[in-house]
Amino acid sequence: MVRSRRVRVRRVYDPAEEADGSRVLVDRIWPRGLSKEAAALDEWCKDVAPSTGLRTWYGHDPARFGEFTRRYHAELRDEPHAAALQHLRELSLHGTLTLLTATRDRDISAAAVLRDVLTQD
Repeated sequence: MVRSRRVRVRRVYDPAEEADGSRVLVDRIWPRGLSKEAAALDEWCKDVAPSTGLRTWYGHDPARFGEFTRRYHAELRDEPHAAALQHLRELSLHGTLTLLTATRDRDISAAAVLRDVLTQD
């Protein structure tokens, strides 16, 4: 029997909630102006984040999100992305997993792509 995974995407700047479960930052760069205490993270999984080249090319341009998603899926198959993604899969089996990002528009973020990958397994 396959367990249903509960994976959420939230902004790292939002206050932590009890419903968050495991809080994991999935950005490569630490969020501006945020202390580690205020972030209330369980961990920072920067190895799962898009490469600097892909992130720079994308620039959170909504018109590029489809192509960004395709390229990011390809990156997730390679090490160290694949190992980091597997770690997130394992975390998601033990309760709610909240993927945190500093991105303003969560719906077109790498965290949203990760949520979709993790919940479609």
